[in-house]
Amino acid sequence: MSNVEATWAWLTTAAHYRGSGGVPHRFVQHLGIMGETVLVAALIALPLGIALGHFHRGSSIAIGTSIVGRALPSLVLIAAFLTILGIGFVNNMVALAVLATGPILTNSFDGVDGVDRDAVEAARGMGMTRLQILRQVELPLSTPLLFTGLRVAAVTVVATAPIAAIAGGGGLGDVIVNQASYRLSGVLAASICVMALSALVFLALLGLQIVVTPRGLRRTSVQEPPRKESL
Repeated sequence: MSNVEATWAWLTTAAHYRGSGGVPHRFVQHLGIMGETVLVAALIALPLGIALGHFHRGSSIAIGTSIVGRALPSLVLIAAFLTILGIGFVNNMVALAVLATGPILTNSFDGVDGVDRDAVEAARGMGMTRLQILRQVELPLSTPLLFTGLRVAAVTVVATAPIAAIAGGGGLGDVIVNQASYRLSGVLAASICVMALSALVFLALLGLQIVVTPRGLRRTSVQEPPRKESL
């Protein structure tokens, strides 16, 4: 039996979809890891990136954070936090949040900082305060890049989370890192599930972006120009 046939057989075996060790449970667990990780990263990076972009300061901070996040190997981060946080979800969530912070911070900064200065000056000329300009002009116009950062972070975490299984992270990574128990067919099947989850997360966030983007900007938000952290 070829690897393709063995993988298909694994995916179509009903026993692999039952109980706490089944694909649906691990799929949801993997999604939960991604959701909480991106939420933590967004709570830190979005306000900072938006503030820096609004005041047009700190581009080196945004770019440097992204570079550091990309340069640090996930496995090293997980190992480093083991001594502080131990084995389990919190350790892996913090390590993955470090990776997710970079693209969110960089794109939120670029989005707000890159808003057309003429639009900002026009709003200021109408008597808007700084907060009103941020809420009514800069944030709506920067929505495409804000969501680009979130999509990059989310897909990165989904694809990287399997490594966290070596430190008790759970999810589909438990199958991928345990070839002795699940054999190559199980590892390949779980990898396909991770790819499918990445695609679903990407499309879900793209759909949410279209919904929250002002109608006049929707066409350009979908056909956004490539950026350093684009996906």
